[in-house]
Amino acid sequence: MDKEKKIRVVVAKPGLDGHDRGAKVIARALRDAGMEVIYTGLHQTPAQIVEIVIQENPDALCLSILSGAHNTLFPEIMRILKEENINDVLVCVGGVIPDEDILELKALGFEGFHGPGTELRAIVSYIRNHLKR
Repeated sequence: MDKEKKIRVVVAKPGLDGHDRGAKVIARALRDAGMEVIYTGLHQTPAQIVEIVIQENPDALCLSILSGAHNTLFPEIMRILKEENINDVLVCVGGVIPDEDILELKALGFEGFHGPGTELRAIVSYIRNHLKR
């Protein structure tokens, strides 16, 4: 990756989850680390999130969820990404994801599971070291 180019990251809150403090903290940490961040705000549908990915052409998509709807919303996001032939964007997830759900989500292509308490520098480092472009 060209050292002059900033890493672009979309931070998204899928579904009806109304808690976005963690997503805002992550967005700020990524900005502070020199990345360009596009935060979608609350209550985004899978289709809206993918549309933002298409428009913004990010290097990474970070999804944050606390509602427990990850097994419904995340596969739909990945389905639409694949349908749109978007396979070079790192898709990380954060929030509350039970350990028993992680393997299935990894099999779908999700990476970088960062739950509550993860150090911000670990998330920044993960994104920098796992980009697909």
